[in-house]
Amino acid sequence: MNIIKHRYIYFLISLLVIVPGIAALIAWGFPLAIDFTGGSVLEVKFAPATARPASEDVIALYTAHGVKDAQVQTSGDDGLIIRSVEIDETKKEEIVAAMKTTYNADVTISQFTTVGPTVGSEVATGAVYAVIAAALAIILYITFAFRGVEHAFRYGVSAILAMLHDVAVVCGMEALLAHFLGWEVDSLFLTALLTVIGFSVHDTIVVFDRIRENSHLYRRIGFTQVVNHSTVQTLARSINTQLTVLLCLLALALFGGVTIRHFVVILLIGVFSGTYSSIFNAAPVLVVWENHEWRYWFNREKMKELLK
Repeated sequence: MNIIKHRYIYFLISLLVIVPGIAALIAWGFPLAIDFTGGSVLEVKFAPATARPASEDVIALYTAHGVKDAQVQTSGDDGLIIRSVEIDETKKEEIVAAMKTTYNADVTISQFTTVGPTVGSEVATGAVYAVIAAALAIILYITFAFRGVEHAFRYGVSAILAMLHDVAVVCGMEALLAHFLGWEVDSLFLTALLTVIGFSVHDTIVVFDRIRENSHLYRRIGFTQVVNHSTVQTLARSINTQLTVLLCLLALALFGGVTIRHFVVILLIGVFSGTYSSIFNAAPVLVVWENHEWRYWFNREKMKELLK
């Protein structure tokens, strides 16, 4: 199986997935949750469950009490999660009392959280720093771990490029899902993104480690052949390992409830992207770099020779 031969097809597939997401990100941006912008979240349950009002009615009730732009999400059969601008305890009690009276129901507060805009700004800044710090640490670690092979720094950079591919896919898909499904970017999205980064680099290192081993075993064949042989050897292991995770996440997405569905779907997208990039992007980038193929991109005959 010659996987590396078709490396530019894999790059094209990645581009076709990333570009629409980036376009959506530029056009629509991220609708940030209160974790980043500041605000309040009120989660309530209604008894009986049939008394739970429609989202439009709750928004109207909030507006009547001077709280505009509230967003309502259902939770189970009897619950609502209501996000709004920051409200205090007095306003919360006033709204809950109005719910009891208006909908003739027993309303129980499951959770009430308020985040100030300063805290939200600190969370957003910390998120950016966390991704940058993770990328730098990964480059340094892989360069050190692969110091016994030629051009060890390339392995670290290639792993980061594959990781950035997954970050771009996840962020682009999040922009699309947020626009069409009304999801918001919250701290759980950041958790999912950092988890995806870990999975992506973990699988990439497995492939790179096999390349390192085979580089010492097969000294008489070219680097491209060594990379392809190593990728094929780790293919079944990578797919089987990630497929186990994907099946668990799929079960959670289908049956885990609405409160974690956003988080799980982002993980599903990221783990699938990480599996793809580890096999079809990270190792081929090493080959492109080793052959300095950018010098021959407009030389058809030379490219045909390199892609044999």
